[in-house]
Amino acid sequence: MDRRDSLKSIVFGSIGVGVLLEGCVSGVDSKTVARSMKKFNYGRTQSEKDYDRLLFSKKCFSDNEIKLITNICNIILPPNEYGSIVDAEVPELIEFIAKDIPSYESPIKKGLSFLNKVFKEKYSKNFIDCSDIQKKEYFDLIAYPNPEFLNSDQDDMVKWFTIMRNLTMTGYYTSKVGINELGYKGNVPNVWDGVPKDVLDQYNLEYEQEWINKCIDQSKRNDIAVWDENGNLIS
Repeated sequence: MDRRDSLKSIVFGSIGVGVLLEGCVSGVDSKTVARSMKKFNYGRTQSEKDYDRLLFSKKCFSDNEIKLITNICNIILPPNEYGSIVDAEVPELIEFIAKDIPSYESPIKKGLSFLNKVFKEKYSKNFIDCSDIQKKEYFDLIAYPNPEFLNSDQDDMVKWFTIMRNLTMTGYYTSKVGINELGYKGNVPNVWDGVPKDVLDQYNLEYEQEWINKCIDQSKRNDIAVWDENGNLIS
């Protein structure tokens, strides 16, 4: 199992959709967030639309913080052939959630600030200016920590990273590109060829050829059945 599959297992095995309730680096402003979220305005009541407009009028993270969030999410879940966290609009979702659920804002901001502090002390650079190898080395320490060697600051960063990982994974795998990667098809019509033969044999049953021709002929699957006045299938 590679890192990406491992992350999928961690997130979907532990948080499901609960986190919603509670590469490339680019800036994302409030207009971009509003434009992204307005795609889902169908079915919204007027009070919900008014509440959304109130959230869109606010700005939670600065442009530099959004760039940092984008870079962090991109390290947690790198792009692949299906898309990226940018394609999935994960930074926009995190911005929206932090405004919608204020309890997210403070820990995320504190974690971003402390992250830069750690990297300045260790590499004399901000996080975003360091190499991917340096970033991954640090994330591995707080993603898979040894509790015996954690101080209070490190413990806070472990909790912060858990929030960021959960938001990243939830945002990506509930987006169009993430759903495509999962291979989820939803309710789609399939071809039914009747009860499998081994099951029929188990109960000493078999189909009559006449009914097979009428009911399990896939060339007629789009035809509308016609019944006579006595309830007999005639087509």
